[in-house]
Amino acid sequence: MGVLDDGTVVGVPEKAAPDMVKNFIAVISNPALFSPTVYLTPEVIKDEKGHSIIHVHIPPSAEVHSYKKVVYDRVDDADVKVTATSQIAAMYIRKQNIFTEKKIYPFVTMADLRLDLLPRIRQMALTHAGGKHPWDHMEDQELLQSAGLYGMDISTGEKGYNLAAIMLLGKDHIILNACPAYETDALVRKVNVDRYDDREIIRTNLIESFDLLMEFARKHLLDKFFLENEVNVSLRNILAREMISNTLMHREFTSTYAAKFVIEKDRMYVENASRASKQGIITPENLEPNPKNPIISSFFRNIGRADRLGSGVRNLYKYSKYYSGAEPTFMEGDVFRIIVPLNDAYSFDFGQNGRSNQSNQSNQTGLTEEEQKLLNWIKLNPDMTNTLIAESLDWSVSKVKYYVQKLKRANKIKRAGTSRKGYWEVFEEEDN
Repeated sequence: MGVLDDGTVVGVPEKAAPDMVKNFIAVISNPALFSPTVYLTPEVIKDEKGHSIIHVHIPPSAEVHSYKKVVYDRVDDADVKVTATSQIAAMYIRKQNIFTEKKIYPFVTMADLRLDLLPRIRQMALTHAGGKHPWDHMEDQELLQSAGLYGMDISTGEKGYNLAAIMLLGKDHIILNACPAYETDALVRKVNVDRYDDREIIRTNLIESFDLLMEFARKHLLDKFFLENEVNVSLRNILAREMISNTLMHREFTSTYAAKFVIEKDRMYVENASRASKQGIITPENLEPNPKNPIISSFFRNIGRADRLGSGVRNLYKYSKYYSGAEPTFMEGDVFRIIVPLNDAYSFDFGQNGRSNQSNQSNQTGLTEEEQKLLNWIKLNPDMTNTLIAESLDWSVSKVKYYVQKLKRANKIKRAGTSRKGYWEVFEEEDN
């Protein structure tokens, strides 16, 4: 107290500071206002200019506190009321660092699991480990225990298969019983953006969900040519693998929020409920790996469906630029999102080799399809601003500005007057 939002120190009245401290302590200790109450120690300090400041250190709490029986969550600089039961439950999970994948289901038996998947899983683990893996010689029950799928809750003494076992290997009706809202909604929205062009709703175990989602990605994404160390690698498969494994491994399965894998014309993204320790944008520079489901993550790493913790962010940043020429976005919160830009016209190999394909990449004027489209529109509507052009062509303003600059550099157009009241001059090519 005594410091403005912009950091300017104004201080509090020196004589009033002790009473302000007493009032603060009385308020936070009042169960009618705060539940549960908190214990904090305000301290009156002075800066070099003699301003009195009341400093209160507020450590992270494992509790969800309400003020006047209302729960709030901090989103950027705003305090948002939380009323939905599922959102409040997500806050408890986030604060208490609970791994819901470890919940024991004592009445689940081996008969409820897809044991027919284990031979394939052993082979995948062997292949990933270079031909030698402990699971190869284990009995089924021993393998499940080794993977952490069967254990004991040390707080209750209950023994049995946990939620991780159900999600990885459970039969479909068992998964539905344990997590009724569990599904991954795979959508393509390129033509019908309000609904979808293609759709798959996947409600099976995580092993087969991965296969189905990868097949969906292969069906709807271009597999662009790319050489890495003189070897042809599939950028499409790398990007899809990282996105899909992430949304399957790190989601909060007890949430009612439906996970999605969506492919649009200019981007693809996954989103799922999460148990976030913080909110904001994740980059390779500020990345702090935090496993949401360590048992499931370890299982995926053993069979080669994922690499070390944090590698997915780095791989997506690396290969997204080769695939579309742009960087992905990672948004951490109670809903986690990965957004990867798409650009069917972009080819890293084409740009590297400097070759041109006149029939596909440009028209007879030497312009790309997008440049020619914009030029034609400006010819018909020379008085339009960038904003109006964007609305008319269903482009973003930044996209219009980008192609306007390209046309200017090519001496195709020139702006006369101001950006608001001027008009476009179009320079026609002279006939030879």
